[in-house]
This record gives sequence, C-alpha cells and structure tokens, in this order.
Amino acid sequence: MLRDPSLIQLSHQHQHALALCVRLERALQTGAVDLGVWHLEVHQHYANEVRFHFAAEEKVLFPAARRFPELAALVKELSGEHERLREHFVHAGRGTMNPGELETFVKLLSGHIRKEERQLFETMQKRMRPEELKTLGEELARALKDAVQVCQLGARRGEEDRSGPTEAGES
Repeated sequence: MLRDPSLIQLSHQHQHALALCVRLERALQTGAVDLGVWHLEVHQHYANEVRFHFAAEEKVLFPAARRFPELAALVKELSGEHERLREHFVHAGRGTMNPGELETFVKLLSGHIRKEERQLFETMQKRMRPEELKTLGEELARALKDAVQVCQLGARRGEEDRSGPTEAGES
C-alpha cells in the first residue's frame, strides 16, 4: 500500500534510521567498529531527529491509533520499545555501548520501524477516513517542526564547514 501523505514525514525519518542501522550492521559484520564514532553518530541521530520523532508519535500518532481496538496492544508494544530505544540512545551518548549492545540496538530499532510501517501505518491508513488522515498529518507536521529546523540548521552548518572559515575569521 502506498504511504498516505499524512505519514510520509515519519516514513522518511524511518528511512534515515534504517540507513543508520544498515551501516552499523555492516560495520559490525566486518568487525570494523570504531565505538567512539558510532556512539557519536547514534547520539547525534537521536538528538537531531529521533527524539522529535518519538515525541510526535507519542503525542499525536499513538493516541489516534488507540482509537482502534485492534491497534491497542501494538501501540503499547511500540511505546515500550521507545523506552528501551531511549535507554540505548542514552548509553550511546555516554559512550558506553559495546558491540553486542550496538547489535541489539540495531535489531530493536529496525524491527520497531518495520512494525510501525507494516502494521501501524497500514492499519491506520485502512481504518481512518481521508479527512482524519489529513488532520493527523497536520498535527504531525506541527509536532515535527522542531526536528525539521534542527536538520536545516545542521545542513547549513555543514555547508559552512565545507566552505572554510567565515569572513570574521571563524573556523
């Protein structure tokens, strides 16, 4: 089923997180894991996007999904996974994850995303009326506004970093 426009921003963020999982999984398989680099990347991904993503899901998406009895248990499971994932992100921020914990994190995050995409989103798209989905999308866009701003600022900083020092001599 094609993703409804109301859920596309969440799906794009899921793609970003899955890309991180694939890269980390490949590094773990080859044994080429620089823990410090991965801790930083996982922590930055959380700080720049995932924390806003989780908040939007918990504030907007999950309450809308709970209206459907067949989704109540799934929403409870996904909420619990958010808590476990937050713990992993905290450990990454502290630089305390070992390769085994990184592997557990990758499996949990990728499985979580697939559950949301294949079960939660699909059922919501089937059960919600178009106008309800539109309203949901508008609420999600407002809830995700901060994540978009952080990403835009990060992109601008990256452009400045590549262009060299500024006129004021800053590096």
